[in-house]
Amino acid sequence: MTTTPGAALAKPTRTHPFAPFEWLVVRRYLGARRSIVVFSFLGIMLGVATLIVVMSVMNGFRKELLDKIIGINGHAFLEAADRPLTDYDAVVSRLQNVPGVTLALPMVASPAGVSSPYNQTGGQIWGVREADLKRLPGIAGNIKLGTLDGFDKSGGVAIGQQLAEQLGLRIGDNVTLLTAKGAQTPFGVAPRIKAYPVVAIFHIGMSQFDASFVYMPLAEAQAFFNKDGEATVIEAFVSTPDDMDGVRERIEAAVGRPMILTDWRERNKTFFDALNVERNVMFIILTMIILVAALNVISGLIMLVKDKGHDIAILRTMGATRGAIMRIFLLTGAAIGVIGSFAGFLLGLLMAENVENIRQFLNKLMSANIFPSELYFLSHLPSIVDPWDVTSVVVTAFALAVLATVYPSWRAASLDPVKALRYE
Repeated sequence: MTTTPGAALAKPTRTHPFAPFEWLVVRRYLGARRSIVVFSFLGIMLGVATLIVVMSVMNGFRKELLDKIIGINGHAFLEAADRPLTDYDAVVSRLQNVPGVTLALPMVASPAGVSSPYNQTGGQIWGVREADLKRLPGIAGNIKLGTLDGFDKSGGVAIGQQLAEQLGLRIGDNVTLLTAKGAQTPFGVAPRIKAYPVVAIFHIGMSQFDASFVYMPLAEAQAFFNKDGEATVIEAFVSTPDDMDGVRERIEAAVGRPMILTDWRERNKTFFDALNVERNVMFIILTMIILVAALNVISGLIMLVKDKGHDIAILRTMGATRGAIMRIFLLTGAAIGVIGSFAGFLLGLLMAENVENIRQFLNKLMSANIFPSELYFLSHLPSIVDPWDVTSVVVTAFALAVLATVYPSWRAASLDPVKALRYE
């Protein structure tokens, strides 16, 4: 049986999903409403870039503060429980043999008044041996003026750079320390005042420490604070501070005497919990920028559907299925989301890697300090790009952009071609 040409024409073949003609229509529609497309694109791009920059800065804050705080203050702190800590050398020796402990050092720690002929303030005094001070992570490599060589026999002190500037001190000048717990007299405890030469000036990079810390030889601190032959605290540094539980058990088993043990998580819990809460809240708030951009995509596509209702009806009469029409508008919105997310990804990485340079430029432009170290603890604006954070931001932006296209796409696919062409 032979077939006629008419019979062959009676069997149209459907195009497969995402056929070339669908992409062609998408390109035409993206150029039809350029202002709406551009604003939707800019909204997604700026939202993604802002989120990447803010999350990177928050990551930088946490790491820098963590490194500064536990890098200078240690990870574990042991204090005497039932008797003075006169056997600190034996305890330190046992701690040094604990797997995971990288450094243990005895200290005499006490607040005191710090003054010079030009100013006075309060400070935190640390009595420490020269060998231990040179190994202290926050001090090693951060001596800006002077030297720690011969520190134990120098009879002098090492002070923070901001403290030196506040008191107007240079290497060789005398700084006066004052404690209320001085010598015992028939009339009670008399304050003790003594002047020490400044032998070294350090810069840790955290204003809270640089403006208050004073290091003096352990033997001198024991005499000054009436702690002859004893230490007030033993600080231990570990190789994995984020995994303190296992190391803490080994430390408790090794000390060999009743002691009160605390770690950096307990001492700084409120501070770092507040940082995490702020980070999460910032992520939620700034995601709203991307959500607003997604709403722009919705409104733009709805306007495009109304504007192209006649074209949609003609496509339907020419054989385009509802699925094809829906895919066209899904692809239109997805294209905005993909391009906007990728552009925001590049812009965000560029800004996150140069955030300190941007801060300095804005400082010069506005003649103001928009990141004062005395308020934010750090002397520079840190930024650490976390691949997981960047991925979550880009995926979230793309997902919101695609979801925003569902309703306009469904509305376009539901358009009745008969009604659209009734008055043509």
